[in-house]
Order: sequence, then C-alpha cells, then structure tokens
Amino acid sequence: MSNPLHSRSVSSTKTHRSPPTQYEPLSAALAAAQARYTIANPESLKAHNDACQDLPGGNTRTVLHSSPFPMTFASGNGCELTSLDGDTYIDFLGEYTAGLYGHSNQTIVEAIGEAMTKGWNLGGPNSYERRLANKVSFRFGLSGIELVRFTNSGTEANTMAIAASIVFTGRKKILVFTNGYHGSTISFPSGIALTTNLPHEFVHAPYNDIIRTKATLDTLPKDSLAAILVEPIQGSGGCIVGTREFLHYLNDSAHKLGAVFIVDEVMTSRLSYHGLSAALGLKPDLVTLGKWVGGGMSFGAFGGRKDKVIMALFDPRTGALSHSGTFNNNIVTMAAGNAALDLYTEEKLKGINDLGDLLKQGMEEVLQRHKIPSPNQTPSKPSEYPSQEPSTSDQSDPGMYVTGQGSMIGVHFSGALQAQLRNLFWHHMLEEGIYLAQRGFIALNLELGEEHVEKFVTAMEKFVGKHKAALGGS
Repeated sequence: MSNPLHSRSVSSTKTHRSPPTQYEPLSAALAAAQARYTIANPESLKAHNDACQDLPGGNTRTVLHSSPFPMTFASGNGCELTSLDGDTYIDFLGEYTAGLYGHSNQTIVEAIGEAMTKGWNLGGPNSYERRLANKVSFRFGLSGIELVRFTNSGTEANTMAIAASIVFTGRKKILVFTNGYHGSTISFPSGIALTTNLPHEFVHAPYNDIIRTKATLDTLPKDSLAAILVEPIQGSGGCIVGTREFLHYLNDSAHKLGAVFIVDEVMTSRLSYHGLSAALGLKPDLVTLGKWVGGGMSFGAFGGRKDKVIMALFDPRTGALSHSGTFNNNIVTMAAGNAALDLYTEEKLKGINDLGDLLKQGMEEVLQRHKIPSPNQTPSKPSEYPSQEPSTSDQSDPGMYVTGQGSMIGVHFSGALQAQLRNLFWHHMLEEGIYLAQRGFIALNLELGEEHVEKFVTAMEKFVGKHKAALGGS
C-alpha cells in the first residue's frame, strides 16, 4: 500500500505469538493453531466452561461463538479490545456495524451520564426521544423516513415493518432473498433448513438475480404479495453489494404490484449520510435502522413517508396498530443516539468509508500479487458486481476474495478447503493482534486509522504467502 503509516503507534499489552513460517497441510495447521489458541487463552477457556453451566454452549448470542471456544473480553478502549488473558487486539469487527463509535467515546459517555442523573424508566415520554426522532427524520428523510417509531433492535424494527405491511395491504406473502438477514427470527441462510423464523408466508428468490426474481413473482397469485424486504448490501450474508439495477427492479415491482417496499438499512445506513436508499435513488415505503443510530445501545427504528399513510397506522389517536415496548424510548439509548448522530458527520462518514476502500484495495492487491483466483473475478465497484453472489460451494475452484463497500467488508474463501482456510485465517489474524468475525466479516469503527489498516494488510499477506498453494495461487 502506498499510504504511509501515521506516527501514532498500534499498542498491544502483550507480544502476540506468530504462527510457524513453514507450509503445513491445512488440517495439521488448523489443529496447531487451535492448540496455540487454547494455550494462550486459559482464562477465556475457563470462562467458557463456567458459562456452559448456565447457558447452552456457554452462549446467549450464537453469532459470537467461535471454534474451539470464543474469546472473552475484559474491556475495550478506543479501537482496542483486551481479553481476560491480557492480550490486546485491534477491533475490526466493530460489533457487526453497531460499534461504529469504538469502545469509549467520551461524548457518548458524557451524554449517558448526564441523562442518568435525571432518572430512568420514567414511564412516560421524555425530551430525548423527541429530539432523536427529529434528528432521524432530518438525517434519513431523503431515504423515506419522515415519521419514525423506535424499537429495541433491528430485528424488532423489521418485525414491525412486516406486520405493518400485512395490515396495510391485507395480504400475507413477503418476498425475501437467499442469504438475507433481517434479525434472528427473519433470516434465510442458504443450505440451512432449520431456522427460528416467524411463521410468515415468506417467498424466496436469489439476490441480485432479476430474471429468477421475476419468475418467482410471476408464480404468485394476484394481489397476494404484501411486501418485498431487501438489504441494499447483504451484511450477514457476506457483504454482497446489490446492483442498482436489481434494487430498482424490486422498487418498481413492489409499487407496480401494490406491495410495500421495505429496505433494511440496519447496517447499510452508516454507509451514506442520508442512507443508502437515498444514495441509490430508491423510493422505499418503509426503512429500518439499527443500533449504530442509537450510539451502539439497544436500538432499532422503522419509518416511512407521511403521504403513504402506513406510519399513520401507529398513531394511537387514530391508528389501528398498537406498538409498545418498555425500552422503545429508554433514557440511555435516547441520550446516546442524540450524541451519536451529531458525532457521525458527513466528514466522519467519508473518512471511515475512505479507510474501508483503502483496506479493501490493499487486500485485493495482496491477492493479485500472489495470483490468488477470485470467483467471478469480483470487481471493486459495487455497480459492476456479478448478478450472482460469488460461489462458495465445495465444488468451486479454490480462491480467496473480498466483497463489500466502504466500511463494511467481507473476506471469503472458496473450494473444498474453504472452512479450514476461513478458520485458519481467523486464528492467524488473532495471532497478529487483529480481531474480526470468524466468518470473515469486517466493520470499521471511527477510532481506526491508516496504521491499523496497514497492520491488517501486512498480516493478511503473511497468511496468503504461507497458504498460497491451498488458495490456488501460482
């Protein structure tokens, strides 16, 4: 990478153990990495075993489990996380986009502290929610949020958006997309038959595929489709960027069929100042938002335009729908959200997206230098993405590739060894002092700088150089 390091050093409380330099068969390399991980993290192992006495699998949030056991953190500061075993890691996971502000932003800390001095659980409206609603509608009005309701999570926001669509249209079917994730009860991972989804009449279509989506819509009975629910970028599905053509096709189709067009921007709203819907020129009927808007606290929101009447259903003076929740307007989140939206200016947004572009470019350059094949040769510009998400089946050729846009990035592997490579990459990056999701998900936070990106790319190049043969490089 051509960008020089900043003078600020990347700190670590311990020297991380470097993996062996010689090439090993992947199964042996992974077993060795897991053994080193177990030896290096005895306190995390003990914490996990203790947790298993009270929590199934020692876990109350499935996505945080990792093999052979998850690392437990004692604290976070800025862009760093410190484990129970005293090792400090640069955080490239960013709490799956919710941790946009890092782990100790003083403006948010002070806002929460000031609000708490006035009491909490007040049992009535408070001034913080009114101000936050005004900021949200101003910020995301161009994406279609002119009236907003707050929830406790993105899952709940999408749940309420679907419910409103069914009532508004009097229909039942909801079009969703393979690998879409809209919360723990509204997810559609490929290849997994058992989910905890709500019992709606979901209709499935492939993401970024206009032809097959049209064929799916053509099979539906007339006037049966209540809503189309889509992410402009599939976050949990691998940071797959939706093409402008595909998303506009869905927008036009929903309106033509009299269905509600719901855009899930729980993750992607952080990528553009007025939301990605506005940047793409979409006209959604409902938009959902997530925790970064609430400063990383328990937060979600859904909203729509005043002229569509849908949000009026929730007006307790005249509407037909009840929407309660003890923590919809909780003092901590409302105060944090007010501070957070002021912090995340257009300048800050551009800076973190530029940093993400720098990281993605550096990673792609590593893969090119080592001649690592990439399925479909996934290009950098979102509008040029292939009509299908890159294949990750065991029958595909070996390779490693990067997807995403701005501050949201996905690292992928393909071929029969993809699972081993993915897990080995996670262990390798930990040994280099870098924390990301074991599945390869990356979400930058505002505390990161170019020196952290440089460290990530350097660590990745070590991995690629060592495992070039398994990755299909030449």
